[in-house]
Amino acid sequence: MRAALAVGIAVTLGLWLFTGYTFTWRMQEVEHQAAQVAERYTRAQELLSNVRTQVLLSSVRVRDALLSPDPPIITAYRRQVDASHREIDESLAQYVPVLGSATELDQIARLRHEIDEFHLSTLAALADASSVRATTSSVRDVLNRHIVPRREAAFRISEEIQSLNRAAFIRQQADIAEIHRVAEWQSWLRLGLALAISLGVVGLASVYAARLETRLRRQMDRETAISTELQDVASRLMSAQEDERRTIARELHDEVGQVLTAIKVELSIAQRAIEARGESGDALAEAQTITDGALQTVRDLSQLLRPSMLDDLGLPAAIDASLRTLARRHEIHAELLQVGMDERLDPDTEVAAYRIVQEALTNVARHARAKHCWVRLKRYVSGFSIEIEDDGAGFDMSLAHEKLRHGLGLMGMRERATHLGGTFDLQSAPGHGTRMVVEFPAGAAGG
Repeated sequence: MRAALAVGIAVTLGLWLFTGYTFTWRMQEVEHQAAQVAERYTRAQELLSNVRTQVLLSSVRVRDALLSPDPPIITAYRRQVDASHREIDESLAQYVPVLGSATELDQIARLRHEIDEFHLSTLAALADASSVRATTSSVRDVLNRHIVPRREAAFRISEEIQSLNRAAFIRQQADIAEIHRVAEWQSWLRLGLALAISLGVVGLASVYAARLETRLRRQMDRETAISTELQDVASRLMSAQEDERRTIARELHDEVGQVLTAIKVELSIAQRAIEARGESGDALAEAQTITDGALQTVRDLSQLLRPSMLDDLGLPAAIDASLRTLARRHEIHAELLQVGMDERLDPDTEVAAYRIVQEALTNVARHARAKHCWVRLKRYVSGFSIEIEDDGAGFDMSLAHEKLRHGLGLMGMRERATHLGGTFDLQSAPGHGTRMVVEFPAGAAGG
């Protein structure tokens, strides 16, 4: 008995010592790897966001230079473009791959190449700025031919890299959970073996296992907190984006719009003065037409970025204006139906709902080939819903998952809905149109 007890105690202690050592070592290694991946992931996303911001600033500066083609102004804008390019180079030099996969490294190389090509395009456009007639059509033509394709390519690659990073981070979190599950299962198996040998040793081992489990749960709580923090960062970025859109739209409407209106008035006065002397004012009439076009473009851009109607009159009025624009530009019969929308919604919900409808109407105009489009807003006790339906070409629902995973528009709509605790449902069939339903809970609908 004594020998058996000694052997049992020795085996039990050996099992628990081995279990504790391997379990602790493994979890420490996993914790260290998780911390490194999380740090690289956060830093990589920040650097890529900075790259996109600088690319966008460079394109805006080229546009402004083309609109004001004076040599001193062009020189100043070129210096700013060069400074943005240097900052992009610094960001890419500081970029550390999240997992170091061949795909990620190849994407970074592609991004660097596209950034260099974009910079060369901006320099070429600035070099030719003095010879470009500063009209909306000519500037738009230069931007669309030389700047926008390179900028969009850089944006697309950076977003693909961010998607790869996000997928890698999610896989890493899943691996941690799986390692925890396997390690826990192995621990309980050894506990059962130890229990068969000695109940006393099992009691001691259970205390040790409980301590390890507490440590693991604290680690899981920390990971949950990190995930929550990342969601908060995404929410703040979305809010910052909306604030930026509101600011840009206000500047376009108030500053650029007023300047163009003043130019139009001055041209009208000059035309009347010329005609009063008996001369022809046709040249100024053409200038007035160009100014009218530029003024309408500024208004359209302001409306697209952030319609003031959304802040002043609420969601139904803003959506109704978007539907009228859709009907005018694309000859689609658009109709808004609303139930229980007498009171304003929560501001965040109004912004999210408007962006969802805006993106859906863009898809209808570009891809649906529809003749009719309906938007239904309904507010009820348990929440608020949006339904967008068209009678267009539709698509195969077997491709819906791929569209939601890779389509930035659909993915953005789903993320806006889920961020406020809502649901996103998409229904379609070839030749039978598309129907999209987004529902928000009562808390998001506000009062």
